Amino acid sequence: MGSGPAPLRALAAAATTALLAAAPLGCAGGDPGTPPSSTSAPPAPQDVCTRLITHWAGVILDAGEGEDAVRLDYQSMGLSGGQNDILHAVLADARAERDAKGPAAARELTAREAERRCADRYRSGAPTDGPWQ
Repeated sequence: MGSGPAPLRALAAAATTALLAAAPLGCAGGDPGTPPSSTSAPPAPQDVCTRLITHWAGVILDAGEGEDAVRLDYQSMGLSGGQNDILHAVLADARAERDAKGPAAARELTAREAERRCADRYRSGAPTDGPWQ
């Protein structure tokens, strides 16, 4: 990754981890010589959205104040425009919760709100306002 600042290398590693966690790997155990089952369903879009929002909200909250604390735009985070809107809304609520009740409460709120907002966005299985929003 070169000799860039340590936080950027850590963020790149975190992004890779988040993307790998969201991707179906087809490694469900069993005999290593057996090909992965074709009946394994990929994760539901709302689950991927929830994981991404929860991950990036935690990274941004841990990085400090300011929307650009991690120096990545929403596309670099693997988010759509609509998911980015969810992230901003969740962050606003989480910051208020952190200030009122502390970091643990902010993390709980982040998980709860990301799940609720992503479920609403993908209630029909596809984004409610189009795939690029």
